[in-house]
Amino acid sequence: MNYFSFLPKLVLVFCLPVIFLTASVAIAFNSQWVYQRGFDKYDIETVTGLEQSELKKASQELISYFNSPEELIEITVVKNGQPFTLFNEREVLHLKDVKDLVELNATVLVFSSIYVLGFCAVSLALRPYDWRRILRNFIFGSLLALLAIALIGIIALMDFNWLFLQFHLLSFSNDLWLLDPASDYLIMMFPQGFWADSALLVAGLTAGGALLTGFGSYILAYRWKTT
Repeated sequence: MNYFSFLPKLVLVFCLPVIFLTASVAIAFNSQWVYQRGFDKYDIETVTGLEQSELKKASQELISYFNSPEELIEITVVKNGQPFTLFNEREVLHLKDVKDLVELNATVLVFSSIYVLGFCAVSLALRPYDWRRILRNFIFGSLLALLAIALIGIIALMDFNWLFLQFHLLSFSNDLWLLDPASDYLIMMFPQGFWADSALLVAGLTAGGALLTGFGSYILAYRWKTT
């Protein structure tokens, strides 16, 4: 086996699930609809005492913060006619940790995409008529993504609380994510149910991307006839 030929293809196959996942996470974090749907579903207006307009403003500022160079966030909202700072110091520091993950997600997405595009460009430059080999790798990568989503989905169905806990233990080096739902607005605005719904959305988007890519690659590689 020629490892110098095999390894780049293997990396490509593993990059595709990463791209599907990180792109889906980026969409979820930057979608105002996701935030608003959660606010409506879990009646966050009643839970927090904040009007819908204030919740919408807060979510918009969160999206802007995740895409900005700012290190720490400060959001001022109005409750019962009085302005106040929405998040306390512990919540602000935790959001900084979350932002670091969002930025890491974006970085992984960019570099994975660059690798895939570079692999395709180099492969086509060296073998212009061997494009079906690239499409077969796309099929394998798509199948790997679907398998990973299926396995994680099974674990989530068995015990989402455990999966949610393990994610936090692996992702954060501190316990700032342990917040009080009776006093901390961050967890009041985004209860665990919100994250379960978001995980389902990300899984659906990831699976959708894999299905479209895999099916499209299969059609082009095995069904499309060239003259």
